[in-house]
Amino acid sequence: MKKTILVYGLALAGLTTLLKMIEYKFLVRDISMEIYLGVIALFFTIIGVWAGTKIINRKTIVQEVPVLVERQAEFVQDEAQMKKLGISQREYEVLQLMSEGMSNQEIGDKLFISLPTVKTHSTNLYMKLDVKRRTQAVQRAKELQLIP
Repeated sequence: MKKTILVYGLALAGLTTLLKMIEYKFLVRDISMEIYLGVIALFFTIIGVWAGTKIINRKTIVQEVPVLVERQAEFVQDEAQMKKLGISQREYEVLQLMSEGMSNQEIGDKLFISLPTVKTHSTNLYMKLDVKRRTQAVQRAKELQLIP
């Protein structure tokens, strides 16, 4: 940014020096004032556009995320296992969002439920899946084919 400002300032100083060197007063007598001001305005417009593109054009790095379409297409949820474990629909939604790596607060915001409710559902899931941590719950649910 500082480099761009410095270049812009030097360009303006150079233009001022150039105008003084050619004694612009003599040009004003030969060329009408409107044309002279139009040329100067055009010059400053070009410099402004150039400086603006240098400031605005920032390179963005886009990382491609591999899509597991085939794996998701093959996944079939084991409904019998869901009933056997007694996992409710809301607990299942919490489990899915846990597997996506969301925090309790994010899960609550997404499902429009309070943070204590998310914690209650998580605790119920831990008991039903017989695990102690979130990562174990997600791994166990994948083993039981509850989530992809």
